[in-house]
Amino acid sequence: MAETKIEWTDATWNPVVGCSIVSAGCTNCYAMRMAARLEAMGVRRYAGLTRKSGGRAVWTGRVRCDEDALSIPGRWRGKRLVFVNSMSDLFHPDVSQDFIRKVWSVMEAVPQHTFQILTKRPERMRDVLSIAGIPILQNVWLGTSVESSEVLHRLDELRETPAALRFVSFEPLLGSVAGANLTDIDWVIVGGESGPRSRAIDVTWVEEVEQLCRVSDAAFFFKQWGGPNKRKTGRYFRGRTWDEMPIVRM
Repeated sequence: MAETKIEWTDATWNPVVGCSIVSAGCTNCYAMRMAARLEAMGVRRYAGLTRKSGGRAVWTGRVRCDEDALSIPGRWRGKRLVFVNSMSDLFHPDVSQDFIRKVWSVMEAVPQHTFQILTKRPERMRDVLSIAGIPILQNVWLGTSVESSEVLHRLDELRETPAALRFVSFEPLLGSVAGANLTDIDWVIVGGESGPRSRAIDVTWVEEVEQLCRVSDAAFFFKQWGGPNKRKTGRYFRGRTWDEMPIVRM
């Protein structure tokens, strides 16, 4: 586990590391930069996960499942919100169904913690979790990333996924998603892209999402405006912070 500065969670847990670019939202992924930095620091499990291209680190497509990391949640004390695989995607095609089952067994064994799983591959998440033997867990929230209207279909695939709670991350928000259907979506995170080469977010796009949340009764969490210096741009939207959290359906 690693403590984190991500505003909507308490900690991260990475039983899988490494990924591959799947859509426009991946272009400036912070995890690619972080993986390259960790490899340079000598952290062995990140070796070979990125390469240099155009002066920046990009994924090689190699994915590594870490059996040793599976024991970590059992050692935690107290209660935590945990972002699963901030450095990868649990439903990457190179992560086996057997390993996903192992991750599920770990989360089932520690119901005091809440696990937040975010994927850009909800079609595989839906297919894998529809298999008999992988239960719906009350302490596991399932989500998908949607950066623009071009990938709104991910919301439909998320809705088809058996889950106790569903959420969407509109981050980095790269265009209007006013046509999004938030039916059966419990929680919405919105944020601009941050870091080098970050693409700008428009306040109108954020306003559209907030309005959709009110219509659909989804909790609204505004993470950041982003930019090269996200501390400077901050988190205020309409003069305040928005940290709404969802209620788990029983």
